Amino acid sequence: MAASAAPQAVVLGLLLLAGLAAAQRGTTPAAAAPAPDPGCNGIQLTYNFRDRTKIRPFVSDRSKQPYAFRANATVLNSGTRPLKSWAILVEFAHGEILVGVDGAVLTGGGELPYNTTEDAGNATSFSGYPQTDLLTPIATAGDLSQIQASVGIVGTLFAGPDPIMLLPTKLSLDNPDYKCPAARNTTDKILTTCCVLTPEAEANATVIDANATYPTKNFLPRGTGDLVITYDVLQAYPSSYLALVTLENNAKLGRLDNWRLSWEWRRGEFIYSMKGAHTSEVDTSGCIYGPQGQYYQSLDFSQVLNCDRKPVILDLPLSRYNDTQIGKIDNCCRNGTILPKSMDEKQSKSAFQMQVFKMPPDLNRTKLFPPANFKIAGASSLNPDYTCGQPVPVSPTSFPDPSGLDSTTLAMATWQVVCNITRTKGAKPKCCVTFSAYYNESVIPCNTCACGCPANRRGPTCSTTAQSMLLPPEALLVPFDNRTQKAVAWAELKHYNVPRPMPCGDFCGVSINWHVSTDYNKGWSARVTLFNWEDVDMVNWFAAIVMDKAYDGFEKAYSFNATAVGKNTIFMQGLEGLNYLVKQTNMSGTDYLVPGKQQSVISFTKKLTPGIDVVAGDGFPSKVFFNGDECAMPQRIPMSSGFRTRLSSAFALVLVLAASAFLLLQQ
Repeated sequence: MAASAAPQAVVLGLLLLAGLAAAQRGTTPAAAAPAPDPGCNGIQLTYNFRDRTKIRPFVSDRSKQPYAFRANATVLNSGTRPLKSWAILVEFAHGEILVGVDGAVLTGGGELPYNTTEDAGNATSFSGYPQTDLLTPIATAGDLSQIQASVGIVGTLFAGPDPIMLLPTKLSLDNPDYKCPAARNTTDKILTTCCVLTPEAEANATVIDANATYPTKNFLPRGTGDLVITYDVLQAYPSSYLALVTLENNAKLGRLDNWRLSWEWRRGEFIYSMKGAHTSEVDTSGCIYGPQGQYYQSLDFSQVLNCDRKPVILDLPLSRYNDTQIGKIDNCCRNGTILPKSMDEKQSKSAFQMQVFKMPPDLNRTKLFPPANFKIAGASSLNPDYTCGQPVPVSPTSFPDPSGLDSTTLAMATWQVVCNITRTKGAKPKCCVTFSAYYNESVIPCNTCACGCPANRRGPTCSTTAQSMLLPPEALLVPFDNRTQKAVAWAELKHYNVPRPMPCGDFCGVSINWHVSTDYNKGWSARVTLFNWEDVDMVNWFAAIVMDKAYDGFEKAYSFNATAVGKNTIFMQGLEGLNYLVKQTNMSGTDYLVPGKQQSVISFTKKLTPGIDVVAGDGFPSKVFFNGDECAMPQRIPMSSGFRTRLSSAFALVLVLAASAFLLLQQ
């Protein structure tokens, strides 16, 4: 009996449990299955702070204690489009100073150690090198070596003791085609974000582009900038290659004189020979005592041109163009002068060739890497400053067949470096402008410290804030240090105030005087005079004058080549054979140097500018440029004072006599 009751109890228990389960299903909905985590289907950026170590000096302010740190930044392409010439932006937050970067280079070509606060501004940009492009997982079967890049970072930061968050405040992709949400902390040492294509970029993406296995067959468009450097590999061998380097000036007014080009070899390369340019030093010691000498033991290093990791390249003089050993390259040998295309398109380029030897593991004709961290500068203080990006692979350059056949030859590989003119914060102009007019006896000089005042200037104390003193016309031909007596005497004669201490000079290498000469019913004229206070001659100089209200009335310049080029701008340069603005020299009978000078009268008509008021200020330029640099302008204009006729002849007589004497001495 008991044995038969036990199975019945089990059955009843099971039925009871089933009933309870059914009742629960009738009153409570079943929980939904968790959605699968898609992860990142774009470009995943990760910053991993590895560790830090307290270093000396030990300071009492614990929030400013220096620490050595190590970190890694990772770029992973998890999308369907190759990421070409990748670059990431990292906004550091603890005054980080970078002393080592591996797997990338600083996009702006900055030197290590690199101050991320002072040098970078808001964010530090890293560009991939040598792995510049990341393929897609689809095209590589998820091969991490082709879809991921890692940047090793070593540096110094300033912070307090733990616990403290030492991650950057921002992490993003430096690419306008992608949008990156605010990075989030996955741990106290890891920051990550997932960047996705913008709708516009997604719409423009092609099937070929999305599934490209070889991104070098589908290039980024060529960039544009003030100066573009093209690095073409013309011939390639297992251990060396022949490169053509071309500099092209696209700036409307920028120019370079005696350009100096430099870069950084990142893979042990060295320059064996060069045509069309030369290195500033012929030095092979770096190779002989380095790994290059150990690998190329049979190479005669006495024939090698340069083994510097950061060589400096200079252009050849014109006299070496026909030299069969180092010349005979198109667009070479111009003494480093690159002019804007608006002035002379034929002289807007410069080029040279070089034979480069490679080192392991790049001993393969298809393993080609350009140098990094390009820098370009001119020797003249009037040349602009440039900031260059990193090399970007572009479509191979095509060259016409040298024999004249109707065909082209493609470079084996081409990279492009885009450089733009930059003005550092607080930078001063390098030239200045003075104003004068026939209706006022005084010249308005350049502003005090117009081009900056030296921090440790020797000599009498002067004021950097006092307004510059009005001058007699003849004082324009006298160096500032010799003007004091004339300025004080003029102030006493005209009952002007004499500041104490006296104002400092303008410290400009070039000054330009704009003198309104005449004003009559149908037209008016001005005379522009250039003064070179530098110690070097200025060949092929040019200037640009912006005339806001008088531009349409421009007629001609009598001693310069002058052209109205649009946007209220008049472009001027020296006549052929007279395009040298000579340096300052010592004229007979003076105990000081006088500037080199050139001048021309410019005429205007009033027919096309009705209502123009020359005396009220319409006859003066609003901006003046010399050799591409914008000059400091006076803060006032001459006022009418009722003695027009007397000064017109006096001022003209002073400048004409000075010019005549100067020309006679030059002869």
